[in-house]
Amino acid sequence: MKTIEEQLWSYIDGTCTTDESKAIAELIAADETWGSKYADLLSFDQQLESIELDEPSMGFTFKVMEGIRGEYAQQPLNAKINQNIISVIAAFFIISITALLLFLWVSVPLGHANMSNGLPQQLKHAESFLQNPETKFLHGTTLLNIFLMVDIVLALFLTDAYLRRKKASKQALRP
Repeated sequence: MKTIEEQLWSYIDGTCTTDESKAIAELIAADETWGSKYADLLSFDQQLESIELDEPSMGFTFKVMEGIRGEYAQQPLNAKINQNIISVIAAFFIISITALLLFLWVSVPLGHANMSNGLPQQLKHAESFLQNPETKFLHGTTLLNIFLMVDIVLALFLTDAYLRRKKASKQALRP
């Protein structure tokens, strides 16, 4: 149930139904408390309408907006770096380099470092290994092609991320 004031405010504002407005008009005319309350609320409503709202000057508004824009431009960008992605990329390269070093270490024969003709015997074996046709399997194999393709895709992703970040920073600086 609405109070007297709520009903009178809805009557003054014109938000009540026609049946309610007729009933409230009859109560205002018949009951003295309703009539005095209605006169008080009506005079208060007229005073509110007669008050002129203060507005700040255009210069004040401009200065405030420029201050806010300047504060926003001074804040550093909150770019979060996902550490999991960095860890996966670092692990990939560490494993790749470790596998390559292990392959070379296993493939090069390790013997005594006998000096003959000015070169250690190990270096002679390594030189013959590099000239040996057995190493031709590295050229054009599927494993090497997959490794190169993954490196190219990673380079493209990094380039794309760099260019997007650069474009976003340019757009953020525009007013």
